[in-house]
Amino acid sequence: MVRLQDNFYEAINGEWEKTAVIPNDKPRTGGFSDLSDDIEQWLIATSNGWLHGNDLPEDQILKNFVAYYHLTADTKTRDALGVEPVLPLIAQYQSFNSFAEFVSHIVTLEKSGFPNALPFGIEPDFKDAQTNVLWAGALSLLLPDTTYYEKDHEQGQTLLKKFREEQELLLPHFGFSAAETTDLIDKYLALDARAAAVVLSQEENHEYAKLYHPYDWKKFTKLAPELPLDDILTDLIGQHPDKIIVPEERFWAAADQFYSESAWPLLKAYLIVTVANQFTGYLSDDIRILGGQYQRELTGLPEAMSTEKAAVYLAAQPFNQAIGYYYAQQKFSPEAKADVEAKVATMIDVFKQRLQSNDWLNEETKQKAIVKLNTIVPHIGYPEKLPARLYQKVVSPEKTLFEVATQLRQVEIAYSWSQWQQPVDRSEWHMPAHLVNAYYDPQQNQIVFPAAILQTPFYSLNQSSSANYGGIGAVIAHEISHAFDTNGASFDEYGSLNNWWTDDDFAAFRERTDKVVNQFDGLDSYGAKVNGKLTVSENVADLGGLAAALAAAKLDSDFSVTDFFDSWATIWRMKARPEYMRLLAAADPHGPAELRVNVQVQNFDDFFDAFHVNVGDKMWLSPESRVQIW
Repeated sequence: MVRLQDNFYEAINGEWEKTAVIPNDKPRTGGFSDLSDDIEQWLIATSNGWLHGNDLPEDQILKNFVAYYHLTADTKTRDALGVEPVLPLIAQYQSFNSFAEFVSHIVTLEKSGFPNALPFGIEPDFKDAQTNVLWAGALSLLLPDTTYYEKDHEQGQTLLKKFREEQELLLPHFGFSAAETTDLIDKYLALDARAAAVVLSQEENHEYAKLYHPYDWKKFTKLAPELPLDDILTDLIGQHPDKIIVPEERFWAAADQFYSESAWPLLKAYLIVTVANQFTGYLSDDIRILGGQYQRELTGLPEAMSTEKAAVYLAAQPFNQAIGYYYAQQKFSPEAKADVEAKVATMIDVFKQRLQSNDWLNEETKQKAIVKLNTIVPHIGYPEKLPARLYQKVVSPEKTLFEVATQLRQVEIAYSWSQWQQPVDRSEWHMPAHLVNAYYDPQQNQIVFPAAILQTPFYSLNQSSSANYGGIGAVIAHEISHAFDTNGASFDEYGSLNNWWTDDDFAAFRERTDKVVNQFDGLDSYGAKVNGKLTVSENVADLGGLAAALAAAKLDSDFSVTDFFDSWATIWRMKARPEYMRLLAAADPHGPAELRVNVQVQNFDDFFDAFHVNVGDKMWLSPESRVQIW
């Protein structure tokens, strides 16, 4: 039996882990995953009930979801059609004989929702968070991070081999000969390697406060002279934009390696392989399973998702916000909503008190931080309204699955491009209410807690107040703390990129966050090393959240420090596949679950006192090495 004093996480979760079983189609099980699995069963049961005419919803959006599910669940038709729905699309890409011919069709491909290698999008302006502007991204990579492309990265070389094996089985189904298949794969991987040499790493990409690089439009177009950007954007938004935000500066400095006549042979192969892979989920079940082989290798899954489950998720995707809203109405009581809203208000008040008593910020910065805190907008349970464009997603039963799926994608694409220079819709959520998660949006200064996470083990009216604070309380305070993490601290109360710190205060802040980097950097996770810089924003939010939640819990007369820390360890319990954990270490800004528990509790004097942790115990951390920020 592991002692609490030697490994707190394992002592709390070890017995559970011995008997916990990871589903064969999942990379992990545990706190978040257990809830997700329960919701998955609800989704499947509810969807199948509707499919068979039981308690059909009155909501028009959900009626279209049911109609779409009829198509995704019709495996007989899908298996009979096989790859046929995609063959005309592949033939179209094959017919492009030059880069110039391809780009003459690029707008049509974009509006249709088909691969076009145009990594542009409409997002809020960092300097004016109220307005949507044009952003230029980069091509996505096959491997999880740029570091995987280094010659001595054993896992990267293994994954490239696994991808090749998958494609050698998949591409012949679309009519490609063995020689054509090899040629397509070689060229796809060659372009992917080019991209890996110039795109942002995961570490760079997660320092998003540093990614704001506005370019004059005319200056930007000169970076890709063979790409007719003036014509393309005029077709998409009606005019030339005045500026574009370019986080991926290295990629666009090398644009001729991707968008030119000389690069066309590689880009053409890249597009054809992308088409063949992107739509496997809409084809026969054999193709669906084969098309997911590489991803299963990446995460260590022994088997693919069942036919029924895959059909439900495929159907739900375009209608997720409506499904989440229905879920919340069924499962999230008004009493729970009121209680959580009160907890959020308490947490914000506690955070404010802690800011006011802060001993390392000067008064000017402290007051600006409190202004930002006072303007945080919390959203609890479910959104006030659903996006209007969901009502445009009408399913015609006489059309094929692929045709309907294309139409549904087109609704989202048209909406996205219509938002250029429009006010940001601050009412729209970035995740559905039946997703077990939460987030802070730095550009809207909002915290959002979907109904799915507002239940056991995170929250229950039936568990102690201290346990609730160690669970959902710490999660709430975690999201509040993101307003003051290494990224959020660069945005003001309006969500705009704006330095509201004095130089001395920001230097003091960085000194403390660097200590958090050092606490995690290089720690082992299933044979991979944790990147302290990649995970620093989440670790700072964990630290601030735990501190504020602990302070709030102490306000209650029945405060129990053991309940509080036990709950913190319980919500992060996770049993996962080694491949998945190595993937997270490379690409996820969150630290591994065990370290989120053990490293964080070591920063709190109350933990050492409550669990009698002393010098010589493995959980011991000397007082001078403990870190507190917020």
